[in-house]
Amino acid sequence: MFDAPPKSAAVRIELETAADAAAVERLVLFAFGPGRFAKTAERLRERGRVDAAFVARDDGLVIGSVRLWTIMIGDRTALFLGPIAVSANSRRAGLGADLVRACLDRAGEAGVLLVGDLPFFGRFGFRPAPDVRLPGPVDQGRVLWRGEDAPCGDVRVA
Repeated sequence: MFDAPPKSAAVRIELETAADAAAVERLVLFAFGPGRFAKTAERLRERGRVDAAFVARDDGLVIGSVRLWTIMIGDRTALFLGPIAVSANSRRAGLGADLVRACLDRAGEAGVLLVGDLPFFGRFGFRPAPDVRLPGPVDQGRVLWRGEDAPCGDVRVA
């Protein structure tokens, strides 16, 4: 079994600031490549409003990021999590999980939707959301929900 490298004691999860924007964009582009711009989730985020954004910093350097976006699912307000990006040399240290936890702490009782892998996100209480319809092509098996009462309906920006 492979052991994850230890996290530096200097790594902190903090709210993203305006000064972090360029570093976050570089990190996300490196993690997902230009293909991310063709994804339905990215189309939603382009028109959406950020509710909260977090970065992982190691000695001041941005090495991870994640954002929560305000959305509507049918007539219900919810949050949309993503993208999660962690620098290549910092992966497997648990930073992705730390960033997800920061978002879930921020969300509180609000429902959170994402497009991702159930084996990773299931440990945070996410489960399939088969009755949620995103506004474009998506692997429906990767549409996941965490919250009370599984939502039903079309997703749109709030």
